Amino acid sequence: MGLFSSINIAATGLSAQRFRSDVISDNIANASTTRTQDGGPFKRSRVILGTAQKYPTARSPFVPESLDNGVGKGVRVMKVQKDTSEGPLLYDPSHPDAIQSGPNAGYVELPNVNIVNEMVDLISASRAYEANTTVIQGAKEMFQQALAIGQ
Repeated sequence: MGLFSSINIAATGLSAQRFRSDVISDNIANASTTRTQDGGPFKRSRVILGTAQKYPTARSPFVPESLDNGVGKGVRVMKVQKDTSEGPLLYDPSHPDAIQSGPNAGYVELPNVNIVNEMVDLISASRAYEANTTVIQGAKEMFQQALAIGQ
């Protein structure tokens, strides 16, 4: 594991959480959009994160070889997934996007975005971003102390 591995791993977390914050912000911005280019109301998106590939040749000196599967590279965005669940219905027959026929005639399907859930997700992304920043700051201070010892 190299000198800057912890910084590189934390940097992957920073970029993943920034992207997650952008997607959540897009959800919040479209919380009242009843018509999209694809037709129908806006559907919320969510970011699926996963582990980045492993360093195949790196080995930890503290883990027995039989248990070691390589040192991780961090996190990455696997995909952005649309939530296809139905949004709430609001009765408003004068709305231009109201359903014209069927049992739900006169109702408007609203986006399936819950502002409270989005704000909780945004706080979670913000805290994860802060944690990765703290890791980078800690690594920087550790390197500075190591340089001071060498002087």
